[in-house]
Amino acid sequence: MSFTDLRGLIKVLRREGDLAVIEAQVDPYLELAEIHRRVIDEGGPALLFTNVKGSPFPVVTNLFGTVRRVDLAFGPRPEAFMKQAIGAMDRLLPPSPKALWGERNLIWDALKVGMKEVQANAAPILGAVRRERPLEGLPALTSWQLDGGPFVTLPLVYTEHPEHRGQHNLGMYRMQIFDHSTTGMHWQIHKGGGFHYHEAEKRNEALPVSVFLGGPPALIASAIAPVPEHLPELLLASLIIGGKLQVVQDPYGRHRIPAQAEFVLSGKVEPHARRPEGPFGDHYGYYSWTHDFPVFDVSHMWHRKDAIYPATIVGKPRQEDYYLGDFLQRLLSPAFPLAMPGVKELWTYAETGFHALAAAVVRESYSREALGTAFRILGEGQLTLTKYLMITDRPIDLGDFPQLMETVLERFRPETDLFVFDKTSHDTLDYTGGKLNHGSKAVMLGVGEPVRELPAAYDEGPIDEIADARPYCRGCLVVSGASYEGEPELAVRLLKRLRERGTAWPLVILADDASIAEAQTPFLWTVFTRFNPADDIYAETKLNRHHVGYDLPLVIDARMKPGYPDELVPREDVVKLVDERWHSYFKR
Repeated sequence: MSFTDLRGLIKVLRREGDLAVIEAQVDPYLELAEIHRRVIDEGGPALLFTNVKGSPFPVVTNLFGTVRRVDLAFGPRPEAFMKQAIGAMDRLLPPSPKALWGERNLIWDALKVGMKEVQANAAPILGAVRRERPLEGLPALTSWQLDGGPFVTLPLVYTEHPEHRGQHNLGMYRMQIFDHSTTGMHWQIHKGGGFHYHEAEKRNEALPVSVFLGGPPALIASAIAPVPEHLPELLLASLIIGGKLQVVQDPYGRHRIPAQAEFVLSGKVEPHARRPEGPFGDHYGYYSWTHDFPVFDVSHMWHRKDAIYPATIVGKPRQEDYYLGDFLQRLLSPAFPLAMPGVKELWTYAETGFHALAAAVVRESYSREALGTAFRILGEGQLTLTKYLMITDRPIDLGDFPQLMETVLERFRPETDLFVFDKTSHDTLDYTGGKLNHGSKAVMLGVGEPVRELPAAYDEGPIDEIADARPYCRGCLVVSGASYEGEPELAVRLLKRLRERGTAWPLVILADDASIAEAQTPFLWTVFTRFNPADDIYAETKLNRHHVGYDLPLVIDARMKPGYPDELVPREDVVKLVDERWHSYFKR
C-alpha cells in the first residue's frame, strides 16, 4: 500500500485501531510531548490531538513510532524495487533486446518515477493562504523545558541551487519559531540546503525556501535519507510512492509545491544574516547549545482548509527517527556496494544519533583492503561525520551489535587495527570534541580468522575504585566508579591495574553506571555519545614509522565530562500533570 497524502495513512490507522484520538485540550508547551514520549515508550498508537491550546489545527504525532507503522506507511514495494534495480545493473550491461525485455516490469516501474504538475483546482494545499502574520496559530511544539522556544519538528525544507535550479534539496532542519513571520534555519555543515545557501551568499543573494509539512509519508522519509548530494530527494519520494509526485506551482512563490501537503511555508533566507538559535533537546538525547544560524523570513503560508499539523518529538532513543532510520537503511543498503565497491553491508546506529557509530561488512580479498574501504566510507556524504567506524569481513547481522563487537574483538590486532584521527569534523549536535563541528574519529578493524578467545563472565576479582563490573558481551566489560568530575584520572589508573593483573578483557568501558551493559540501546546511547576517541581511548602505545600501535586492553572513558550538554529529563510538574490527566486523554 502506498499513500499519496498524510491523511490516507491516518485513515487506515484509525480503521485498524492504531490511532488514539485525544479530544481533551492539550498544551503544545511540554504537555503534548510528555504524552507522546510515554506512548512511544510503550509501543503505543499514533496520536491525533484535536484540541490543541492556542491553535485551530489538530496535531498528529507518532505516525512512525513502531516497525509495523513504518512498514504500513511505505509497504514492501520500495525495498523490492531497489533490490531488483540494483540486481538488474549486471543483467543490463551491456544492454540487449533480450535483457531489456527481461527487465520490462522494472523499466515500466522506473517510468512512473517523477513529478506531475496539476492544476490549482486539483491541489488541496491551495485551499487557504495567509500572507499577514503567516505563522500565527501554527501549533509548533516545545518538547523540553530548556528549549529556546517552540520549533517545527517535521519540516521538509526545499531549496534549489542558485545557479542550477534543476538541482534541488529536500532536507529536515530544525526551525525555531521566533515570531509570526520568522524562524531559524538549522543548516548543519553536512546539509544540502546549507550548500545552496552558501552558494547564494557568495552571490550576495537571498535563497528562496519552501517548507512542506505533511503530504505523502514518502516525502518525510526522503528528506532524512542519507542519499548522495546530487540524488534528487523528490525522485526518491516518487520511487517510494510508486508513482509520480503531484506538484503545483505556488502562485506567490518561486517553487512548485506538493499538491497533497498539509501546509507550505514560503519565503527566503537573506545572505549573511544570523540569529541565536537554541538551546534544544535533540535526537542525541541531550540539549544542544545556542549558536548562530541563518534566518527564514516567511512571506506566506498555504494550507489545506482542514489541515492537520504533523509533528514528532526528539529525545533519547528510541524515538520515531529510530524506526524511520532503520527503514531507510534497509531501503538504501542494496545501493551501497554500487556506490562504494568493497562494501557488502553498512549500518549506522540510531541509538547513537546515527553519526556517532557506523559499522560495515567489507571485502578483504588482499591484505589491508578493508582499511582502504574504511577510508572510502569516511569520504562518502554524511558518513564523513562518522565518529567511530567498526569494520569486519565476516557475514553478520550488523543490527545485532553484541555479535558485531564479539566478531571484531576476536580478530582485532591492536598493534595494526586501530586508527585514531584527531582534528576532524564532528556532527553539529555532537559536543564531545569540545568545539562546534570539531572532534576526532576512530577506525577499528576485525578481519580474517580469530586471534583470541574472548571471556564471557567476569571472574577476575575486585578492582580498586571500581564499584561494579558487568559484561556487555564476550570481550567487552563495563565498569563504573567515581564520576569524571570527582576522579578525572580514574581511566588512567584503571588501565594500569588491568594491565598489572593481565586481564583477559580486550575492551573495558568506564561508565557512570555499569547497568548499561544489560541492553543494546542504553549501552550504545551512553557509550558512543559520551566519548571523543582522541581524548577518551586509553592504552599503552608504541610509535613506529609514524604509526601508533596499541597494546591491550583498551579502556574507553564514557563518563559524562564537564562541558557536555545536559541529558534530557522531563520537568517534574509536567510529569505530575500528565499523571493526573492520563485518563482524560484516553477515555476509551
